[in-house]
Amino acid sequence: MTATPIIDPEQFLHEQLAQASPDLMRELLGTFVNALLSAQADNVCGAEYGSRDPERTNRRNGYRHRDLDT
Repeated sequence: MTATPIIDPEQFLHEQLAQASPDLMRELLGTFVNALLSAQADNVCGAEYGSRDPERTNRRNGYRHRDLDT
């Protein structure tokens, strides 16, 4: 049995976006792009950031903050 939602998710999201900061989309996009770049680096290195393995020859070279210029 599925419970009916107390609030309408579409209406709630619309209200939150209407009240949000103008930079909300920039922040969301920046977070999304950084997550994609991190996942790509994990895939290339064959390991997650910070994991250690003496048999692995490649490594991630830290992190540096980059602003998203739109």
